[in-house]
Amino acid sequence: MITSDFLVIGSGIAGLNFALQASEFGSVCLITKKDLIESNTNFAQGGIAAVLSKLDSFDLHVKDTVTVGDGLSDEEAVKLMVKNAPKEIRRLVSLGVDFDRKGEGMELGKEGAHSRKRIVHRGDKTGMEVEKSLVHCARKNRNIRVFEKHLAFELVMENGRCIGARAIDKEQEKVKDFFARAVALATGGLCEVYQDTSNPDIATGDGVAMGYRAGCEVEDIEFVQFHPTTLRRKDEPFFIISEAVRGEGGVLLNSERKRFVDELASRDVVSMAMLKESREGGVFVDISHKDRGFLRKRFPKIYETCMEHGIDMAKDMIPVEPAAHYSCGGLKTDTNGRTNVEGLFALGEVACTGVHGANRLASNSLLESLVFSSRAVEEARKCIRNRNMATKEMEKLAVFSSDPGRMRNSLKEIMWNRAGMVREGKGLEEALEKIEGAEKDIGTGKGGRISPEMVELGNMVLVSKLIVRAALEREESRGTHFRKDFPEKRKDWEKHIMLKI
Repeated sequence: MITSDFLVIGSGIAGLNFALQASEFGSVCLITKKDLIESNTNFAQGGIAAVLSKLDSFDLHVKDTVTVGDGLSDEEAVKLMVKNAPKEIRRLVSLGVDFDRKGEGMELGKEGAHSRKRIVHRGDKTGMEVEKSLVHCARKNRNIRVFEKHLAFELVMENGRCIGARAIDKEQEKVKDFFARAVALATGGLCEVYQDTSNPDIATGDGVAMGYRAGCEVEDIEFVQFHPTTLRRKDEPFFIISEAVRGEGGVLLNSERKRFVDELASRDVVSMAMLKESREGGVFVDISHKDRGFLRKRFPKIYETCMEHGIDMAKDMIPVEPAAHYSCGGLKTDTNGRTNVEGLFALGEVACTGVHGANRLASNSLLESLVFSSRAVEEARKCIRNRNMATKEMEKLAVFSSDPGRMRNSLKEIMWNRAGMVREGKGLEEALEKIEGAEKDIGTGKGGRISPEMVELGNMVLVSKLIVRAALEREESRGTHFRKDFPEKRKDWEKHIMLKI
């Protein structure tokens, strides 16, 4: 049994940001299912949106966010996020994050659906640089104990309150019980449920699944954003060709080498236009009119990766296609990170703060993670001030290995073909039937044995079921959700789909 004041599950930007600030007020245990540095944050290329220019304003950033959210963003939550952005950027700089600078200030980039340049970045590997700095700070913090290669699989509940979590120590192959006064889920995304995805294979929706089973409300889960420009790589996650490439003048061309869409429209608009064009042939990003020196400096990772695939972006067009990228919905929270389950907080992509609505504005994801995880710390402090440590006797489980790879791949194919960019009732119903069939075939902890592979598969199946159920219920097309059988947006129907166990 391991106890602490705060328990953080997940080591991306949201989890680390929360852990570092919470450590000023109590002991922190941070568990992560891979290495501390591995997270979706590492894959964030573009940057962090923040109003830092005299040519920009909070009102414009709010307007851009709400417009892209297509009628479902919580405007008060958006205003709160936008107004706190400059403060969060300054704090990251104080922790050692070295953003690109221009003169005395930050160098600001522009991305799709932003009306001004406001993207703070570090080349094309902003997420990696932020993660590296936060990990460095966490490792030297004496109040933070880090448990790597620990897969959380169940929240521990007592009288309707979350008091901890159970995790598999994958190296020692045993189950450990963690208890805390406040628990924060920061497990990242869920897009590994799709066949074509920009996410690493760790993005299996663990937090949404655990939270839902514990009684959390799930909101807007049908809104899965597809990144329009990714480079297919065999046996690896699709590599993002950042929106910043288009922000710096890259154009989208079809097989006839003609432009067919506003490159800086919102991601749902660009992705759907690309889907239509791809049926006629390939789609490409072309930024070859830019100087090679500029490309190597501004986009070092993209330049290097393209060269590895025989593509010289200073001369060649880059073949691109959409891939599942980001979950706009998740565990419903207030603006302090609280779920409807006492003692449980949700931070980052696992949460639904109401900011994104039906579609996310580019580079608002890292910002959302920072702002709301910072706000959650003060609320979580109340838990450790007012609550005694609770523990309970837990059932002993043995860990065993298994290989559910075939079922995992089958699920990903079903979700891509039936609940991907284009959906319709019949296909969603077929997907739900297959998913519920898979749900009956698997289980975790049966006979007192448990497997990391089966835990992830079980989480993927549950999350897929939630996405499909919500997509069936939303009989309209809005934001990232396109129903072929209901192609129009219902302007009088600005409701959220809420799911609860």
